[in-house]
Amino acid sequence: MMSAVAGGLGRATVRAVKGRKRLIPQRAALVLTQAAVEKIQGIVSEKPEINGLRVGVKTRGCNGLTYTLDYATEKGKFDEEVVQDGVRVFVDSKAQLSLLGTEMDYVQNKLSSEFVFNNPNVKGTCGCGESFNV
Repeated sequence: MMSAVAGGLGRATVRAVKGRKRLIPQRAALVLTQAAVEKIQGIVSEKPEINGLRVGVKTRGCNGLTYTLDYATEKGKFDEEVVQDGVRVFVDSKAQLSLLGTEMDYVQNKLSSEFVFNNPNVKGTCGCGESFNV
């Protein structure tokens, strides 16, 4: 079960990545884990009019920015398109710099399921992990 996020698709958490060797290429806009790919495939297969997901950022929360996830029917004029294993994620132009080099994962446990952004650019997060600053 996923709770609501601005845009209506679901919940997303951000994690600051410190002290970890950078395994993601410097110029990658966004890299998806296998779990994220499988979840996006499931979402897209349930809604044939959907072409992929759109990831953005909004100014909100106690730490400045928060991720937004929404269904996408087409690529926006300035969106960065990430295609991996047959799924499409469109990165909103306002989110491109803050997401550069980020890994998008999908995590499930007994109490929640959510997309998690492992972001090496994050300088700080709030206590709940929903907002961040770069």
